Amino acid sequence: EPDVTIVSGLKDTAVFEGDDVTFRCQVSHENARDVEWKLQDVALQNNEMNEISVEKGKVHTLTLRKVTEQDNGTVTFRVGRHTSTA
Repeated sequence: EPDVTIVSGLKDTAVFEGDDVTFRCQVSHENARDVEWKLQDVALQNNEMNEISVEKGKVHTLTLRKVTEQDNGTVTFRVGRHTSTA
């Protein structure tokens, strides 16, 4: 299985409290496994507050809904042994 790398990493983003924010990370191969999103070192799951999806097979997205001050911190995307943070 090919080593999946990060082609385009996360970008730092500032938003207002109550807004939604989306982070995108492009990887080198479709159907990447062993993918993880974290906020402040806490693993995120797909739920009503966090939307995790994949566009066109290679662009992994995380949308944080109605962010609060407590959501301030580092977002991390990991695929295999490669990571990107914002």
